[in-house]
Amino acid sequence: MAITYELVKSVAAQLYEAALKKVPEDTKDALRRAHEAETKEVSKKTLAFMLKSAIKSEEKDHLVCSDAGIPVYFVKLGSNARLGFDIKQAISDGFDHLVATIQPPILKHVTNPLTLERGYKGKEMPITTFDVIAGADHIDIMCSPKALGSGRWAALEIFSFPSLETIETYVMDCVMKAGSQHCPPVVIGIGIGGTFDYAAKLAKEATLRPLGSVNAEPILKDMEERLTRAVNATGFGPMGTGGDTTALAVHVNYAASHGFVPVAVCFNCWINRRMGARIGADGSVSLYE
Repeated sequence: MAITYELVKSVAAQLYEAALKKVPEDTKDALRRAHEAETKEVSKKTLAFMLKSAIKSEEKDHLVCSDAGIPVYFVKLGSNARLGFDIKQAISDGFDHLVATIQPPILKHVTNPLTLERGYKGKEMPITTFDVIAGADHIDIMCSPKALGSGRWAALEIFSFPSLETIETYVMDCVMKAGSQHCPPVVIGIGIGGTFDYAAKLAKEATLRPLGSVNAEPILKDMEERLTRAVNATGFGPMGTGGDTTALAVHVNYAASHGFVPVAVCFNCWINRRMGARIGADGSVSLYE
């Protein structure tokens, strides 16, 4: 076998459906830990309800949330992978197939920003970005649908030679502005440096990092710990019910920059939707979260 158009089309559809119906295992584990540690009774009940919803949705093959978001795919191409087809078109066709076949059906969330007309497709949809894996002969595809609640509150600002304190203050300003409107407990991704567009990419990719993983950069490891404590000290809590858990994690990426330093902040809601697949050169498919 090989990496084919039909295989990529099938995987793209499968990943989107799985991301809508299954809360990642690391996220369910984080919700369980939050439930055990929660000191506010209402928030404890809210976390228990979230866990029950996650488990029931998977058991009954239902959507975890009625907002299916918009289709977003991150593709990493092995530099030695052999492709004889338009992979972007294969992913787009896979999403079309999902829309036509998924049960229960998903709502029309793709919106034309000029006319506000809603549908399933539109210019640049699905949103698909590409990177290269040096020396590899496989491809990785990650699907992470982005919905209104968490997507609405992403933000970016550009600073000149900011201190770490300035960056962390800005992050907390974004957290306070969002309040509980992004369906907490959330995963917060932060991108520091690069350019305007690259900082946003860094922030989004940070939300896809497995929960419980440790940042390899000591400065960022400490920053993540400080910010997680600060966010949870706000008291917004699960779905705004108060309590001790507003963030399941804060993850930070960075890149070298100029004297101007963009800082991007984005959020994944408590469902933390993501599902990935590695397609080997022999056509094998391995799913991962």
